[in-house]
Amino acid sequence: MNPGRTLAIANNVFWEVIRARVLYFIMVFGLFFIGAMRLIPEYAVLTEDKILLDLGIAAIAILGLIVAAFVGTAPIQNEIENRTVLVLLAKPISRAEFIVGKHLGLCAVLGVLITVTMALYLGLMSLSQVDYPLWSLLVAAFYLFLELSLLTAVAIALSVFTSSLLATLLTFAVYAMGHLSEDIVTAGELSQNPTVEAITRGLYLILPDLSRLDLKNQAVYGILPDTMTLIFNFIYALFYIILLLAIANLIFSRREF
Repeated sequence: MNPGRTLAIANNVFWEVIRARVLYFIMVFGLFFIGAMRLIPEYAVLTEDKILLDLGIAAIAILGLIVAAFVGTAPIQNEIENRTVLVLLAKPISRAEFIVGKHLGLCAVLGVLITVTMALYLGLMSLSQVDYPLWSLLVAAFYLFLELSLLTAVAIALSVFTSSLLATLLTFAVYAMGHLSEDIVTAGELSQNPTVEAITRGLYLILPDLSRLDLKNQAVYGILPDTMTLIFNFIYALFYIILLLAIANLIFSRREF
């Protein structure tokens, strides 16, 4: 795999998505949070600081999820539907470079989105003289980036063999089940049905446990897992990203255009 060609694809995806969509998401977040900072103190006296802390980082996570699910399925599906994939693959570009380049470009977009919205969030909180645990929030933002990068890999893996709409819906389903994986296993055990239990345990083993990467609720209180847990969860996320991209490449390499 040639790094230069991979980065060229990533750069093209990055600027295409940034120009088309992401700047609007950042504007929406800024307007939403400024409005929330004006309205919440009117209705939540004494607890407005805590609500604003929770609301801001939750809004960043939701925007990131929308970008990962909707935009993550678009680059490959658009190339396939417009038949431009034929032109790209006719050049000295391998399918692995194509897949990895698309993922890197989308991850760069997510990095910019999270960085700018976090800067707005923390800047507005500072202007309003709201105390916040800076280090914990920055670590939570980094793990949010890992989570969304993993979801982007899910979206890409799904988009190489199904429609953009179905891939988006399935990405949202993976997100939901990834955050509720332990609850799904518990529900299977409560059903006392061997088939249901086997299915729920299978889902738990196959699907990524995204709750490992969700530090938002702890971070607003200045609480983080211990260092070894953070390192393990970082490796866990990287493993799933590499595995999903390998699966996407395997499926894509078997497709005929």
